[in-house]
Amino acid sequence: MATCQVCFRHCRLSEGALGFCGGRICQDGAVTGYNYGKITSLSLDPIEKKPLSRFYPGSLILSAGSFGCNLRCPFCQNYEISWSDMAMQYAGKAESVTPEQLVQIAERQKEKGNIGIAFTYNEPLIGYEFVLDCARLLQPKGLKTVLVTNGTAELHVLEKLLPYIDAMNIDLKGFTDHYYNKVLGGNRRQVMDFIREAVKGCHVELTCLIVPGENDSESEMDELSGWASSLTDGAGRLIGPDIPLHVSRFFPRFHMTDRRPTPVQTVYHLAEIARRHLRYVYTGNC
Repeated sequence: MATCQVCFRHCRLSEGALGFCGGRICQDGAVTGYNYGKITSLSLDPIEKKPLSRFYPGSLILSAGSFGCNLRCPFCQNYEISWSDMAMQYAGKAESVTPEQLVQIAERQKEKGNIGIAFTYNEPLIGYEFVLDCARLLQPKGLKTVLVTNGTAELHVLEKLLPYIDAMNIDLKGFTDHYYNKVLGGNRRQVMDFIREAVKGCHVELTCLIVPGENDSESEMDELSGWASSLTDGAGRLIGPDIPLHVSRFFPRFHMTDRRPTPVQTVYHLAEIARRHLRYVYTGNC
């Protein structure tokens, strides 16, 4: 038996068993990345699609996804590779690449405007070893490493990655423990701790998807954005008011088709609430 130390779940795994996320496995008495180097998705995307609005705007970035996730968001837009039974089918079809090979692909895309690699589509932190190995190769080549993440990881994982990460978009999906625990199967406090440390080492933007009847109250957005505005850098200087927040519109998807799309006016209104605390608030999917 071995215990995975990546997130709050601390899965206890017997030899050959997969963790809750589907992306980590016990091998030779230790837990490692089952999805190491296994790529299911690869695309050259606008940086704004991550979304990152204040990090090299107008540029493109090679976006790479694997499979597995340590949350269970019922509205997941990438459920095929993240948490459904289909994810295991994708695991068998994924193309295996080495860090060197993926970085070479990124280099070849520089002539098209590529600035690096964004690890996205599924949760990259459950396969942080591969991310780290790639980032160490990207950095001396002047290429950027970006994470699009739910932030559900222990701080020791972040500490290993942070010296090599240039930017993150982190989902702060709501601001109540009920929503995180009951709806998403997550841990809000772990995400908040992750964000507090991440902003000390790289460019961070936050995203909140507004789901009708779940996290769409004025008071919750006021609390969320107020907390974000209090964040400080490594020297203790207040930087929170300048951290960008993306307030995004929900559409029915996967296991959450019982809700209507978030009214556009709700998204705009909550963005105005957030602007009481934050200078850079963007609306998405409207």
